[in-house]
Amino acid sequence: MIELSFLLGIPAAGAIALALWGARGDAPEMNAAFSLGTFAAACALTLRVIAHGPQLLWREQFFIDAFNVFLVALTAFVGLTTSLFSRPYMRVEVAHGRLNPGRLRLYHSMYQLFMLTMLTALTTNNMGLLWVAMEGATLSTVLLVTLYRTPQSLEAGWKYFILCGVGIAQALFGTILLYFAAEKVLGAQGVAALEWTRLDAVKSQLEPTVLALAFVFLLVGYGTKAGLAPLHSWLPDAHAEGPTPISAVLSGLLLNVALYAVVRCKVLVEGSVHSALPSRMLMGFGLLSVVLASLLLFRQRDIKRLFAYSSIEHMGLATFAFGLSGPVATFAALLHMTVHSLTKSSIFFTVGHAAQKAGSQLVDDIRGLITLSPTVGWGLMMGTLAILGLPPFGVFASEFLILTTAMRQQPWSIPILLLALGIAFAAIFRRVQPMVFGDTQARRLPHAPALLPVFAHLAIVLLLGLYIPPYLADWYRAAAHLIGGR
Repeated sequence: MIELSFLLGIPAAGAIALALWGARGDAPEMNAAFSLGTFAAACALTLRVIAHGPQLLWREQFFIDAFNVFLVALTAFVGLTTSLFSRPYMRVEVAHGRLNPGRLRLYHSMYQLFMLTMLTALTTNNMGLLWVAMEGATLSTVLLVTLYRTPQSLEAGWKYFILCGVGIAQALFGTILLYFAAEKVLGAQGVAALEWTRLDAVKSQLEPTVLALAFVFLLVGYGTKAGLAPLHSWLPDAHAEGPTPISAVLSGLLLNVALYAVVRCKVLVEGSVHSALPSRMLMGFGLLSVVLASLLLFRQRDIKRLFAYSSIEHMGLATFAFGLSGPVATFAALLHMTVHSLTKSSIFFTVGHAAQKAGSQLVDDIRGLITLSPTVGWGLMMGTLAILGLPPFGVFASEFLILTTAMRQQPWSIPILLLALGIAFAAIFRRVQPMVFGDTQARRLPHAPALLPVFAHLAIVLLLGLYIPPYLADWYRAAAHLIGGR
């Protein structure tokens, strides 16, 4: 399929081209152009799947269905808007001497390589290639997190590499166990025994004990990449020390793809063990993530670390919803992944500009944004209100669906969730409010930064809170049916 060839070929070509010419003055525009081409290919692929249904491609090594096609479009869109945001942002970093042309080349080439690995992980039909793509994402983002080469960024990069390396090793062992179970049923077919569509067709015949053990390792492995507690400690450091555009794609893209891998594995295991064990594990890890992240939010003084812990909270909420199962809970989890990606990336865009203007990421050093730069101030406040779940933004709609479903299926969890969400609301709002409306002695900035990506994201999140287009609702319903919503 030509659409898939362009979807994966454009970022691959971009990584090579920018590795050669990424230090040129027009490199940010080249990066944005490659990202635009990737987004166009994602749109074309999405239209093909809508018209013709699920597609098996390239000798069944790639598979596009309702579950991953909307994530492909979301990933390409956020990748495009982040590349547009990074144009002025990275130029300021170079002008202030924090980056040199060589590191700018590394940034642009690794950005495209990161997009390639994410899109490969989403579209592959092979569970082994999924693991390879996730490992590739780890290696490319380690180089991006350590871009500034400060002691703090190097420490964060090593922490990210070691923890996610250990996690991805657990996922590898889980994949080996999955292959062991598949070979007993499918025979010696080599890597074909790890094709998800083949495994899904025979999942009821797979050995339940082996699959249950495999899911433990797969959940720990990919859950580490998704930032689920207690495997989350790499995430705040990586967000705080890397360039802000990387914080945006880590929260908006990488966490989604890791959770996607977990859910793909859940479908196979639940069909084999015929029990609620996978769902209970997801609910347990998800609830722990929500509670722990909410409590740790109060201790944060760095604005990027603050919203990094918020990402842990929201991925925990989506994981909990997938654990609830059922069509409504799964629909809500998919919607929550979408609105969280858009909202959190827009918040990091505004935070990046605010930190550049203040010369610091500390909350106490950023004051009066509404006076200094109204577009940044209003963007940050609107993004904060959206991520805190205030109506009529889409996060409110997804959280409302999750809570009402939990009230019916797992009523014991409601007090815990409400208390955790209330703590998170208070912790974030008390930090952001003086940043936006506090007194400042500085003069108003003469030039406001270009924040079109911020308000484009927030407009979509607002729309999804008021009205979900029928074609998007159909994607979510089809994906919920595929995942096994009962």
